Amino acid sequence: MTTVEARPAPFTFEPASTALLVIDMQRDFLLPGGFGETLGNDVSHLRRTIAPLAALLAEWRAAGLTVIHTREGHLPDLSDCPPAKLARGAPSMRIGDEGPLGRILVRGEYGHDIVDELAPAPGEPVIDKPGKGAFYATELGALLDERKVTSLVVTGVTTEVCVHTTVREANDRGYECLVLADCVGSYFPEFQRVGLDMIAAQGGIFGWVADSTDVLRALQEES
Repeated sequence: MTTVEARPAPFTFEPASTALLVIDMQRDFLLPGGFGETLGNDVSHLRRTIAPLAALLAEWRAAGLTVIHTREGHLPDLSDCPPAKLARGAPSMRIGDEGPLGRILVRGEYGHDIVDELAPAPGEPVIDKPGKGAFYATELGALLDERKVTSLVVTGVTTEVCVHTTVREANDRGYECLVLADCVGSYFPEFQRVGLDMIAAQGGIFGWVADSTDVLRALQEES
């Protein structure tokens, strides 16, 4: 077993039954000109997560542990995108519209894919999801069951939306979740702070919070 210093208390996990979940590190959210920026957001708040997450991925892969990526996006005909979601954004820059990185949040487009620095390695599963949570209308649950995963180390964007939704879904399904503060990001600093506080509140109502350096230290001590 491996123990990581975290709040509200140390987080203990078995690496072989733990997956590193990388949520929606996509060009549409992180790159200038992507969907996130067209909504008026400062993408630098998300891009700060790339370097620590890349370092963690390298160590996690070297240890031969499970990595799973997700991408939020929709079928080209938008049949899996509800009207309430389609209405987001400026009238000419909504999901499915042509943007600087291709059709916004449409599967197969350049902007829909993961940023180059965090590209999935061969054999690493990529879960395409139509909603905020990674379990909704996806094969994630079955994949975790198949690999006998019981704990998740959660990274990605955005903290208060897709990360939070996924952690809440995972908690309801019985998974222990460790969220890495320096590897999750929000366009809004206050949402970042409060989102992390909510996860660790009340004795860890949804999970634990730590930094990637704490996980790296624990993995290196194990090796």
